[in-house]
Amino acid sequence: MGLGWQELVLIFVAVLLLFGAKRLPEIAQGLGKGIREFKKAMHDTTDELKGSVNDKPPEVTSDKGNGEKKQNNG
Repeated sequence: MGLGWQELVLIFVAVLLLFGAKRLPEIAQGLGKGIREFKKAMHDTTDELKGSVNDKPPEVTSDKGNGEKKQNNG
């Protein structure tokens, strides 16, 4: 149930009438930048999550003297 060519033409004509021919390239450029930024953010988040899964968790050691736990990051 995708959009047919008639629906796409109707949408294009409606957008053209609403915004005008001069603003249409500006709108398309802004939309393209937004999509690129969204994809970059998704890629960065995915890389960050993959990196955090592959990282070794910090070792937790206990100090017998006072019962406090200390983290050894490295």
